[in-house]
Amino acid sequence: MKTDSKVLLFSLPWLIYLAVFWLYPIGYSFFLSLTDYQLLRGTGLYIGFENYSRLFSDPVFLKSLKNTFYFVFGTIPATTILALILALFIAEKTPGHKIFQAAYFIPSITAMVVVALIFYNLYSRGGYIYSLCLLAGISPPVNGFLQSEKTALLSIMAMDVWVAIGYYVLIFLAGIKSIPVELYEAARVDGAGFIKRSVGITIPLLKSTFLFVIVLNTIRSFQIFVEIFVMTSGRPFNSTLTAVYFIFDRGIIRGDIGYASAAAYILFMIMLVFSLIQFKLINIRKNV
Repeated sequence: MKTDSKVLLFSLPWLIYLAVFWLYPIGYSFFLSLTDYQLLRGTGLYIGFENYSRLFSDPVFLKSLKNTFYFVFGTIPATTILALILALFIAEKTPGHKIFQAAYFIPSITAMVVVALIFYNLYSRGGYIYSLCLLAGISPPVNGFLQSEKTALLSIMAMDVWVAIGYYVLIFLAGIKSIPVELYEAARVDGAGFIKRSVGITIPLLKSTFLFVIVLNTIRSFQIFVEIFVMTSGRPFNSTLTAVYFIFDRGIIRGDIGYASAAAYILFMIMLVFSLIQFKLINIRKNV
């Protein structure tokens, strides 16, 4: 009994933190999603699931979900594949591999606001990327990449892939280093080259790492916000509006807290379903 009391006593600060900063906000936000609570008014009437039904008939919210899915399915494969390829080459300890490893990781530790501002200028009319396209004989959008419905979201996705790769390279490298060296030595004795070793040994033994990277990347991609806030604010014509920015716009800018809370819970459920599906698929492949 004394041991249990000591454990509870030492856990108490963390339990208080969990209750105050996690459980209470989560529960209270769900309650708010069932009301018409307005930020400036400070009060709200209980309206049940009316906010949820409004969301599924709101073309702007549906557009934000579409853009979010487009962002998720467009960036995750590119980020994962490129990070894996770079990790495989760095793991081979090619000349200067430590310099490349550090260079790939630098964008990941740079403040996203700073990166977004830099790329905002690169993508703008007269910016470096804009000028390179002109020199190459490619016709860029007249007012810059971020002012065109066709290129705005794609431009932000390209930037996001560039930023995220370095972080996932380190995760894949950690997974590669956990693979027994004896397997590679035996493969080299049998005459297996870099590609055969990668396909036959490294990639099959990185299943748990793949799971971690994909789930983490999925959650991160669904929560895309800073890039949108700094670079476009959802423009032009909601072509870069994402679910999180929609929640911010309705809740903070317009003060419709109940409506924004309902949107947040829908996004949470989507992320939860995607994570569970990914865990299920990985488990099935492990059993095959």
